[in-house]
Amino acid sequence: MEGLGMCGIVGLFLKDKALEPKLGALLSSMLVTMTDRGPDSAGIAIYGNDNGSKAKITIQSADPTKDFDGLEYDLRRALDAPVSMAVKSTHAVIALAKDKLNEGRAAIAALRPDVRIMSSGDAIEIYKETGLPKDVISRFGVTTMSGTHGIGHTRMATESAVTTLGAHPFSTGSDQCLVHNGSLSNHNNLRRELVREGMTFETQNDSEVAAAYLTAEMARGKDLGEALTGALSDLDGFFTFVVGTKSGFGVVRDPIACKPAVMAETDQYVAFGSEYRALVNLPGIENARIWEPEPATVYFWDHEKAA
Repeated sequence: MEGLGMCGIVGLFLKDKALEPKLGALLSSMLVTMTDRGPDSAGIAIYGNDNGSKAKITIQSADPTKDFDGLEYDLRRALDAPVSMAVKSTHAVIALAKDKLNEGRAAIAALRPDVRIMSSGDAIEIYKETGLPKDVISRFGVTTMSGTHGIGHTRMATESAVTTLGAHPFSTGSDQCLVHNGSLSNHNNLRRELVREGMTFETQNDSEVAAAYLTAEMARGKDLGEALTGALSDLDGFFTFVVGTKSGFGVVRDPIACKPAVMAETDQYVAFGSEYRALVNLPGIENARIWEPEPATVYFWDHEKAA
């Protein structure tokens, strides 16, 4: 649980396609301004453009030299299908056919049991590591990445160890991720229910339970907005969640809303920050509509619904 620790959350959902090449740079700048809220570890989820037939799996290793060596070849053989792999420091992005995604995840687990899957889906890549946000960002070349929307988190661990796995965002479903500031009081019960339904967990972190709850709700046919509405009655505790799906971006705060949050919207984007200073360098911010998200209110944008 995050306890009373400070965390910094940023999120950016682009409406204007012209900004897509700058997504990584804008999000990186937002995250770096939140460094003092969480100097222990940082993570970022970037939703790139869906490139048709290919899906991707982002993996992380504590010993990349050992784990990544020969993995591309081993996966090609295991899946009997084309696989390509791009290594970025302690992470690697594996591209494979969409219909091979689940098989690919299983093969990675079997071939390299020490490797952790950060995310998988058509569009999402997640990078997270211990260290200062600026170092995490430069290590993975985030500033040069383009995409449609993204979420970042910087963490000050209070009750749990500083580990890569404990860093946010948490991804528990295809193209889904969540960052969380706060702590949940009913996460143990909820985790047991979700495990019975077949969800698996990498950590004891309450935020991962929240992510899995949303994944389970969306698997039942809810959209992100509906799943977030359900979270208000099913999750107990303090929370500000910023979540992403392949085409959607959502924000919800608990009914007491003690964790700070500010949002901005222009014709070009919707942005979220734990504090206003995370937003000051965004283009056109001086003309943005700026507000503090209301308690127990779901805010939700979707590229597919806007189209």
